[in-house]
Amino acid sequence: MAALPVFRWHLAPDGYATRRQLRARGLRPGGQGVAAQLERPRRRRPPLVAYLYRVDCAKPVRPMTPARWAALAKANAARRRCPACRRDAGYVIPTSLGTCVPCAYPDPRRSEGST
Repeated sequence: MAALPVFRWHLAPDGYATRRQLRARGLRPGGQGVAAQLERPRRRRPPLVAYLYRVDCAKPVRPMTPARWAALAKANAARRRCPACRRDAGYVIPTSLGTCVPCAYPDPRRSEGST
């Protein structure tokens, strides 16, 4: 097995891109393996590593189908629904709380019977 070429940060030659850079161009790796890597040196810690893919071997991003759009909308709606009060919170429920903010931090001044 041949070793991957290693480039310094910001010094990769043209024709290589990270996953994010490919996505910004509307591309995906398309099954190809990692072609090279970038290393950013840091003091007293191991270097940061970014994997690079060849742009000429990348494929276009698959378009979203109506079924995939529906599945994504359903998943996002589930992330917004509070498991305690079963209401749509209007935002994604933080995993650190597990419930919407009013359920996690009830207002002690409000009585249970009032609206």
